[in-house]
Amino acid sequence: MNPASSTGPVLWSTDARGVASVVLNRPEVNNAYDGDLIDALLAAMDALAKADGLRAILVKGNGRHFQAGADLKWIDAVRKASPEENIRVSRATAEAVQRLNLAPVPTVGLVHGGCFGGGTGIVAACDVAVAADNAIFSIAEVRWGLTAAIILPQLADAIGVRQLRRYALTGERFGAEEVRRIGLVHEVVPAAELDAAGARIIAQLLENGPDAIAETKRLAMRSAAANLDDAAFDSLVESHAAKRQTPEAAEGLASFAQKRAARWKPSDAPESDP
Repeated sequence: MNPASSTGPVLWSTDARGVASVVLNRPEVNNAYDGDLIDALLAAMDALAKADGLRAILVKGNGRHFQAGADLKWIDAVRKASPEENIRVSRATAEAVQRLNLAPVPTVGLVHGGCFGGGTGIVAACDVAVAADNAIFSIAEVRWGLTAAIILPQLADAIGVRQLRRYALTGERFGAEEVRRIGLVHEVVPAAELDAAGARIIAQLLENGPDAIAETKRLAMRSAAANLDDAAFDSLVESHAAKRQTPEAAEGLASFAQKRAARWKPSDAPESDP
């Protein structure tokens, strides 16, 4: 029986061709991730790994936006928990992205609206990514005194270290044409044509030998920055968790909750959107 979930923070199903649809489903918070969404994404990837005849995975977001990064209210609550709990949360989040990244079948991400923080890591973990022309992106963690440690390898593979050094340090927003130029997505299409673009790419993938695709992906990943050994993976997880519990992160998250500028922001700096 093909796995499926029609309720909860992640919806998934597989069709008769073996194509899985994985839909992030917290539209009320722009699909920002929390512990429940991460657990559901891990469960989806685990279930799909056991599915017979799986050929491809299509990743989308429900509602107005693809994925708005972390739910910062939840992150602030996690921050106040024990170091062990913070490591557990960072590890689960890192594993969710890495399981998508290393899936033996091709993965296709369809991005519309906002794609911030961890959402950019999900896109980077997909083999093929297409953005609607209304999509807007930001590797935003530094704005809140956090780091994107656990998705930096996938982003480095997608856009290269040079572009990562700009966009992960500035936290600035950039549009669909820029995201195509730097390589995070492969195509930009009108928003009304996004699903059709995904269907076209899936059809092309299904014309190819599934074992050959799996072997090609495995070999390509040998040279990837995200081809991490256990020690390197653990180091990123620990760094990600530790930064969340620093005074700087506490101030950044407080500035978000209180809708004010963080203390490190110059008083004469222009206001920017959260």
